[in-house]
Amino acid sequence: MTRAAKKSVVKKTKAKKSAKPKAVTRKPAASKIALDVVIEDASWRKQPEGLRLLKRAARQALALGSKRKSAHLTIVLANDARLAALNGDFRGLKKPTNVLSFPGGNPREYLGDIAIAYGVVAREAKAQKKTFSAHAAHLAAHGVLHLLGYDHLTDSEAEAMEALEVRALKALRIADPYAAAFEA
Repeated sequence: MTRAAKKSVVKKTKAKKSAKPKAVTRKPAASKIALDVVIEDASWRKQPEGLRLLKRAARQALALGSKRKSAHLTIVLANDARLAALNGDFRGLKKPTNVLSFPGGNPREYLGDIAIAYGVVAREAKAQKKTFSAHAAHLAAHGVLHLLGYDHLTDSEAEAMEALEVRALKALRIADPYAAAFEA
């Protein structure tokens, strides 16, 4: 091998060693989440930040609470009277509640429906010194986790569900909704 050929090989070898490997960036597999939002109470339209955050919280809870790559669910944004009627029909309680979840008949095709009451959310947020948007987002995450089969009937179930809610909200820069309850 000639001296010039050796220098050429050395240069190529050095160039290969010193060259930085190209970073391979892969986008995560796009999840196919069909999230329908039905606004039955026009008051919800006065809360554009709340609408934006509750959609993001629902998606975040779905990602954390399940390994699903696709899902279809509906969030119904209603008034207190509508939630009181649903609460009466399905739980036997004749009063409004903040959120109700109704799992779909075939969760592989349709995860289910979540209904959230505007007035209850507003009153609870004010009483708990939270923003409406943060509280609505929390309830959306809570509702999605119920659709995924999570519950809070026992202490251990509640701890697992609350931990997922806190993680979902933290990803959206929303404070732990349970922290204030323990500070008092």
